[in-house]
Order: sequence, then C-alpha cells, then structure tokens
Amino acid sequence: MIPGWMIANVLWVGLAFLVISAITGRRSFSGIGWFFFGIHWVKQPGYYLEIGDYFNVVLTVVVAFFSFYMAWIILAGVSRSRSCDWASSAVAIGGLIYFPFAEFAPLSEWLIGQTIHLTVLLMEALQMQASTMGFNEISMNGYSVEVILACTAIESIAFFAGVIISVKAPPWKRAKALMVSVPVIYILNLFRNAFVMMAYGNQWFGADSFQVAHNEIAKLGSTIALFLVAYWVLVLLPELLNMIDELIKVLRHPRGGTDR
Repeated sequence: MIPGWMIANVLWVGLAFLVISAITGRRSFSGIGWFFFGIHWVKQPGYYLEIGDYFNVVLTVVVAFFSFYMAWIILAGVSRSRSCDWASSAVAIGGLIYFPFAEFAPLSEWLIGQTIHLTVLLMEALQMQASTMGFNEISMNGYSVEVILACTAIESIAFFAGVIISVKAPPWKRAKALMVSVPVIYILNLFRNAFVMMAYGNQWFGADSFQVAHNEIAKLGSTIALFLVAYWVLVLLPELLNMIDELIKVLRHPRGGTDR
C-alpha cells in the first residue's frame, strides 16, 4: 500500500527519488521516481478534459506511459544502459528548475513579473510604449494581454538545462552548451512577447491580431528558434546526441541495452 500523503504529493516524491538516484547512483531509486511521476501524469488528463484541451490530454497520457515504461525498464532490470541514468538525471535537474515555479505562486508571480518588466523595457527600446497592469498584464493602446508562466520560457529553459547538465562531458563543453541555450532562449522569448504585444496593441493584423501574432507567427518562430538552438547544442555537445541515440535504442529494444 502507498501512504496517502505520497499519493497527494506524487510529483515531489517522484522528483525526490530521481534526485536521490542522481546523487547516489542507485538506479532502483530512479525507477521508483519514474513510477511516481507516472502516477502524477495519470492524474492530469481529467483537468484538461474539463477545459477542452485535448492536445494536453493526449500529451499527459503519453508522458504517463513513458514514465511507467521507464520505471519498468529500470526496476525490472531489463536494461542497464547508461542512457537510462542520463534520462533520470535530466528529469531530476529539469524538474528542480521548473516545478518550484509551476507549483509555488510566489515564485511564479516573481518570474512573470520580471519577464513583463524586461518585455516592456525591450518595447521601449524599440520605440513602442507599453505599461504594466498588476504583476501579470501588459497593456498597449488600450489592448491588454495576460502573461502566464508559459510566456516566461521556463519549460524550455528547464528542459535544456536538464539534458545538458546531466550528460557526461567536460565541464567547459557543458558550460558552452548552456550559454548558447538558456540565455538565448530567454532573450528570444522576450522578443517573442514584445512582438505579440506590439502586433496586438497596434492591430497589425486587424481584428485577429492576437490570434495571428501569438498562435501562428510566434509559435512558428519559437519552433524554428528551438530547433536551431537544439542543433547548436548538439554540435557543441556530441555526447548528448550519443545519449539520445542510445536511449531511443533502449526504448525500442530494452532487453538489448547494456552498460557502456
């Protein structure tokens, strides 16, 4: 039986086991961590069904399946590939960066506030006047936009930091990879926010300015930017590409994975 407090805090329990595994090198702890992560994601689809977000329903189901699959690979001992250790450490590091902001309102509000402040400063540098409303809104020419945590790029930053820091490579190579990813992602995200606000505030695309700027142009731009950043990181850190390739092989044929 799993104690009730563990079920209520499966996210933090899972993250704790992954962190302990990364520190001690005990693979069994990471397997337990993946199992609790799976439980956490199993609990999420109901919320997204209520708000009609079917994309995230599918996404959370896939992530839950992946988490349970990783737990089985590790706990059943069907593979002892080092890529499993890397994936577990990457999730531990990325989770320690992302989830405090996602789960604790004061941290989330602080990050949103800082992002809004820098976005407004950037717009002013581009000769566009905007103002803040509260801690989470930007206003321009009577048009206001609410900034949420996803607008801070913390998810992408946590992801890149996790996969880069956890890979076994010389520290200077990891430092270079971090420098061409984390700051670049955050700065590009500020330009993204500024573009959306300027397009909406000036009605560049008519009545559908926010829709076009945010859901079409900005999303396409963000996708291209992340692809280029990822390519740059892999060029600087080929060890990361090796880990990704090895993990894919383990996921496809888990019983063929060995220590290497």
